[in-house]
Amino acid sequence: MLDLVTNSFKESAEIKLAFVELYAERIVEVGQIIARAIKDGNKVLLFGNGGSAADAQHIAAEIVGRYKKERRALPAIALTTDTSILTAVGNDYGFENIFERQVEALCTPGDIAIGITTSGESLNVIKGLMKAHDLGATTVAFTGRNGGKVLAIAHYSFVVPSYDTARIQECHITLGHVLCEMIERLL
Repeated sequence: MLDLVTNSFKESAEIKLAFVELYAERIVEVGQIIARAIKDGNKVLLFGNGGSAADAQHIAAEIVGRYKKERRALPAIALTTDTSILTAVGNDYGFENIFERQVEALCTPGDIAIGITTSGESLNVIKGLMKAHDLGATTVAFTGRNGGKVLAIAHYSFVVPSYDTARIQECHITLGHVLCEMIERLL
């Protein structure tokens, strides 16, 4: 069991170091784009399934509440939290449309849409990003494995170099935290 613990932490650290080596400059660029969008009166929409839904909620909470600094509340919405909308849209239009429909209702040109999918293949995340793109939002994908179909849709993609869902999610939340800290510093 000691090996399991040690190896899990080492593997997570190695993947994060490989990830930042690949994406440090893009992380800075996307952090600046998000901060500029918020400064210009736009908002951040986040969505994903399962653990990625929890990450969307977590990142939205850090943006609205605070990450490290006392500051004004900033506009972010996790599209994973309203059970009435999720179940109504899922029932009436299909689960694959739960994010697309919300994006259609809430997204305006200049907003930021962040779709989180460890495989890059989640149809509801893909459709949500496509709708956001069509409505003039800047689209960002947090993904893993080989990137999946979201790579063809998102303006900016971050592909965690792993096929292990847990390791991908650990990197996604670190990416989210770094973006939150950048947003606070830039604003």
